[in-house]
Amino acid sequence: MHLISELFSDYPIFGAFKQTIYLTLLSAVFALLIGTVVAVMRVSPIRVLQLIGTGYVNIVRNTPLTLVIVFCNLGLFIQLGVAVANKSSDTFIDTNNFRLAVLGLSVYHASFVAEAIRSGVNTVPLGQAEAARAIGLPFLKTLRHVVLPQAFRGAIAPLGNVLIALTKNSTVASVIGVADSSATMKDMMENRPDVLFVTFGIFAVGFVILTLPVGILFTSLSKRLAVKR
Repeated sequence: MHLISELFSDYPIFGAFKQTIYLTLLSAVFALLIGTVVAVMRVSPIRVLQLIGTGYVNIVRNTPLTLVIVFCNLGLFIQLGVAVANKSSDTFIDTNNFRLAVLGLSVYHASFVAEAIRSGVNTVPLGQAEAARAIGLPFLKTLRHVVLPQAFRGAIAPLGNVLIALTKNSTVASVIGVADSSATMKDMMENRPDVLFVTFGIFAVGFVILTLPVGILFTSLSKRLAVKR
């Protein structure tokens, strides 16, 4: 116990996990927004939108996340000069890297969110959409008032799996200098190789504490909110 206390006092482990939580929550919100738009495009009756949505999912989902994150930094920021933070700020580099990491994680996981929502749309009986159109509702209002509310309830379990994957994948953000749990673990491994297994144990337990309640919560919600047929 003394060794663990010493490691917690020497390294910002709690702060690193706090950064991981911020990174995960912000990325989850943006991934949900982007993924919902892409899912609507995928089920749209307009052929061009279907092709754009399908192309987005197939291209982004099959691209390694590391490449997406690195592109956000080297491609958008360094090559194209796209900055997402105030350049006059003293914390510009850290803030810019953090926001670029959020962008990369959001864009990447939006493809999985879109497929989860589309699977939820497929659980809605076709007759309900036809009934909505029969009373004069256009496509977007049919989606908003009839299809999507049921689709989200049907997609809760897969959305929970995406959130768990996002929590673990947030460690990739360390490749562009985001000081999350992965970066702190790397520092500990370099400076204290004599306690390698303890270091692994601390971060493994940390991620289990973060992800296990999410799995239990979403499984419970999926059962409670399932649409009765």
